[in-house]
Amino acid sequence: MSALLGIEFPPISHLIEWPDIFFEGTPFAINKATLIYFAAVVITLAIFFIASRRAQLVPQGVQNVAESSVDFVRDGIIMQTIGPDGMRFLPFLLAMFFFILFINLFEILPFIQFPGNARMAVPFVLALLVWFIYNIVGIMKQGPLKYLKNSTIPPGVPWPMLILIVPIEFISVFIVRPFSLAVRLFANMLAGHLILVTFAVLSAALFAKNITAVILPFPFLLLIALTGFELLVAFLQAFIFTILTAVYIGTSMHPDH
Repeated sequence: MSALLGIEFPPISHLIEWPDIFFEGTPFAINKATLIYFAAVVITLAIFFIASRRAQLVPQGVQNVAESSVDFVRDGIIMQTIGPDGMRFLPFLLAMFFFILFINLFEILPFIQFPGNARMAVPFVLALLVWFIYNIVGIMKQGPLKYLKNSTIPPGVPWPMLILIVPIEFISVFIVRPFSLAVRLFANMLAGHLILVTFAVLSAALFAKNITAVILPFPFLLLIALTGFELLVAFLQAFIFTILTAVYIGTSMHPDH
């Protein structure tokens, strides 16, 4: 079918690997994905810097966005998962949410159209950072031995079953958690990117074929709908990553008894 319509889909390596732009061939090489990460950091810092510089009694513009975001993370994430003790993690969780969100949003921006999280490096580093934080919090809050015990031995489990339960819980807490965080973010953004590219190529090919002009609106309208859906996915993936981070921190601070 693709050969009949003259459609040539780019290989997946072309969609996720980008040539170096600056300092090519050096350890400091910068490509399109790196620029997206830098831009996400700058935009996140700029929002809260501008909001704090122009603070008003009645928030407007950027200040309203910043304060609404703080309220959302505080009330919708921290208070729901950790409690008042988790307010010390508000700056970290807020920065993580915006950083992931802006990286994801570059997928739908014209002339960029690439989610930086469709490469495994940043999701993996963020998941590793979360792993260090919730383990350090658990050790500091409970002590190393008690933290290990509470993480691997659920309360109320008969002791004969511990032979099976303890290894499962150990793998779940210390291996599966960070792995699932990274893979979930990476896989969802990569899948969405591939779907958008597929329908964009299909729409462009049909647009060039007059004989298929009758069916052109259908893939084009679907492409618009999928773009809106990816906007929702970009927000949801940032929210899911952040709230799971808060859940893991809360579990380390307040183990079940």
